Amino acid sequence: MILVDLAVRNLRRHAVRSALAMVGIVIGVLAIASLGILGASLSALVGGLVSDVSDTILVTPHVAVSSGDPFDPRNILASRISDRDVALIEKAAGQNRVIPMIRTAERLTAGETSGYVTVYALRPDDIPFLLDAEAGRYPESTSPGVMVGSLLAEDLDLGVGSRIEFANESVRVIGIAAERGMGIDINPDYAVIVTDARYPDEDPGMVVVKVRDPADIGEVKGAIESQVNRRKEKVDVLDSREVLQLYYETMDAISLFLLGIGAVSLFVASVSILNVMIISVTERRREIGLMRSIGVSRREVLRIFLYEALALGVAGSIAGGILSALVGYYASAAASGLLGGFVVPAGEAAVSPAVAGYIAFGMAFGVAASVIAGLYPAWKAAGLNPIEALRYE
Repeated sequence: MILVDLAVRNLRRHAVRSALAMVGIVIGVLAIASLGILGASLSALVGGLVSDVSDTILVTPHVAVSSGDPFDPRNILASRISDRDVALIEKAAGQNRVIPMIRTAERLTAGETSGYVTVYALRPDDIPFLLDAEAGRYPESTSPGVMVGSLLAEDLDLGVGSRIEFANESVRVIGIAAERGMGIDINPDYAVIVTDARYPDEDPGMVVVKVRDPADIGEVKGAIESQVNRRKEKVDVLDSREVLQLYYETMDAISLFLLGIGAVSLFVASVSILNVMIISVTERRREIGLMRSIGVSRREVLRIFLYEALALGVAGSIAGGILSALVGYYASAAASGLLGGFVVPAGEAAVSPAVAGYIAFGMAFGVAASVIAGLYPAWKAAGLNPIEALRYE
């Protein structure tokens, strides 16, 4: 206990220098924990985008540069699935629901707001299968009205009966789609939903297959591939599990990269502590010599300096952990905001076990880095010759 008191006394004696060293630890812990939290939150948020569509198979046109990933920006190349291939997909899918989908963009004007909006065109019977109506009714082939996503309606202050300029004509909003969140099949919240009758000469750009029993998803996928790609590769077939795996691999890489940045920050902080401790040993050589001359052992001198490093690490890590929890919450909120607040509320992401684990890891890393940084100065102090130390000026 006396050794701990001596360590704390010295830190207080050089309060400014100790505080600056501790700030380095705070920043390092904050970096490694908050960046880890951000990576975990992104992984949880994005993973939730497809985890609720485990019964889904996505069929997209195959193009020469396509990677097979529906979220690869190279897949925006204009390409369609012919009616003949849709018929082959329906044959291979058997009793499972096949939903051809046209995705395009049209200019929309509501009041003084104007811009382009995503448009999903589906068969009238497929719209109620994929979407719930929050208000109003679903579009019909005989009706020129449109359904808008709930978040788009909220942003543009639209309701059932509102009139908008859509695709160079004045149409009425006949329905509001309930908020659904993002998915690999359809992302309607900021979109306009119409029937395929609006695009009679256009082939679908994507086909969604809803499998009744998720256990059969591999079998159905194989049947579609063998049926449509029998002679040449016309389509890419992905199920939601593969898309989820792609997301997780990407997010794991991002999390690892972010943790690496945090670890570098903590390494810089540990170098700062090493520097402070070496200066402290140099300044206190006479004090060390005096302690050694009255019977203090080398091990006890070593422990005094290790306690100083430990005190800096514990104090900085606790402060960094508290700040990390706060920063992590707002980082999660920012990540949620980037994805429209879908699937995982920021508060839930911020208090998840993974987030708590990152904070604990960051704090443990901070303490460990501080103690390791103090090893050499403590060893140097313990190895001083008492006579030479007393003569030091």
